[in-house]
Amino acid sequence: MKDNLFTQDYSKQFEFDSKVASVFDDMLTRSIPYYNTTLELSIDFIHYHIKDKAMPIIYDLGSSTGNFLLSLKQALQKESLLYGLDNSPAMIQRAMEKSKAYGYDIHFECQDFLKTDFLDCDAIVAHYTIQFIRPLYREKLIQKIANALYKKQGIFIMSEKMTTQDKKLDKEMIDRYYCFKKQQGYSINEITKKREALENVLIPYTLEENIQMLKNCGFKSIEVLFKWINFGTIIAKI
Repeated sequence: MKDNLFTQDYSKQFEFDSKVASVFDDMLTRSIPYYNTTLELSIDFIHYHIKDKAMPIIYDLGSSTGNFLLSLKQALQKESLLYGLDNSPAMIQRAMEKSKAYGYDIHFECQDFLKTDFLDCDAIVAHYTIQFIRPLYREKLIQKIANALYKKQGIFIMSEKMTTQDKKLDKEMIDRYYCFKKQQGYSINEITKKREALENVLIPYTLEENIQMLKNCGFKSIEVLFKWINFGTIIAKI
């Protein structure tokens, strides 16, 4: 379904409910620059990392409607255990329906991954997820991720909307991003309403803050895989 959510009356904070889930795939591709490129890069680097491993275990945190794991499953040429975790029942329901339609064995679970005990695993991805975790709990989650990857020397790939310390440049980046959204067919009114709904819900860090957080939790090799204006993807090895 086409994302026209913010053409209607939307006076509450943004949440991943059934209305958002119904238009989320369209929202992703029209709201996140180079979204599919980000997924493809993540799949490529996971494939490099697990090619010599038997039955790799991979988590997608904030798996939403399952796009990433469905694409990963299609790309992998080996047996693997794939887990998609999301705290939105509506998102998990859609992901399970898609997985069933493709005939894929992917474990989509409605869970709060702040409270979930992860298995020792080979890779964890979090695409535009960590930005929704309250800063008070953010580093604790990254530490959990690092601990789960430690034994298998796994990799963590995170994509985030980011900010910058230079306020003038930050505004220019946001303005350019809004140009992108207008090019995708969103009106100024829709852009404004969504920005207001996301206030204090999506809290971005700078690139430097994200890298420092990863270092604080024990990640040794940290590189930027992709960046467009204020959107970026980072890979980190434990």
